Amino acid sequence: MKRPFESDALTRQEQQQIAEAVAALPATESGEIDRGDRHFESLRERLGEDLCRRGGIYVIPEDFVLSVVIPIYNEVATVESVVERMRETGMPLELILVDDGSTDGTRELLEEMESDPELTIIMHEQNRGKGAALRTGFNAATGDVIAIQDADLEYDPFELRYLLQPIVEDRADVVYGSRFSGGDDSISPFWHQLACGFLSKFCNLMTRLKFTDVETCYKLFRRECIQEIAPTLRENRFGIEIEMTSKLSRRAKKRGTRFFERPISYDRRSYEEGKKIGWKDGVSAIRCIVRYGLFG
Repeated sequence: MKRPFESDALTRQEQQQIAEAVAALPATESGEIDRGDRHFESLRERLGEDLCRRGGIYVIPEDFVLSVVIPIYNEVATVESVVERMRETGMPLELILVDDGSTDGTRELLEEMESDPELTIIMHEQNRGKGAALRTGFNAATGDVIAIQDADLEYDPFELRYLLQPIVEDRADVVYGSRFSGGDDSISPFWHQLACGFLSKFCNLMTRLKFTDVETCYKLFRRECIQEIAPTLRENRFGIEIEMTSKLSRRAKKRGTRFFERPISYDRRSYEEGKKIGWKDGVSAIRCIVRYGLFG
């Protein structure tokens, strides 16, 4: 049985059309372009309802909250920047920072930030892995939708609004941001694209989904979807990406979970800059696809 799955992408011409429409909006007193919801009607009139529906132009409900779980391990150079970038999006946010036993000064920096009432900061005494940090964050989240944001700024927080749209408009329950469906072949080395492509296709074979990038950081879920499976998640490292996908697919059999994928940008950092995932995690991902695809 195929799972409910949708994907859409904009042509370069449509992207340019949206960019020109946004650029034509009146500027704020600071001189910046106002991208707020109050201009939705004028953008819809100029661009049309279909293009707005596919292009991230919509109104976020007043009582809506997006919980963003940020797993952190030795990211002292970027953790403040990622919080600042998240706030600059202007979305209604609950930011949950989970330090996973950092030893480079990140922990001390987060302790200084604990007085900020807009942040929820949780400390793991020992390094347990990204999967463990995500489970902690999922359980603490109270927003309508939960998103994952890595602390290394490989992903642009401003694109979360674009990914959120199908859920807010009740067209999806789970949305993945794909680094490989936007037609930009320069985002990462060929070997990286090849490995991610293989893992995605193998995972799709087991889950009957159609994702082009299951290893992406940007995953958004209705809170009830991810918190329902969170107590069953076992993987402590990057294998949780596959485990979540497999278990959400199984959830679709009972709950009719709807999946969506949208293209995103990606600013890949090198291992010299602190990238942590390695070839052993790729082998682990294959193990997880077989284990959770066959046995749940």
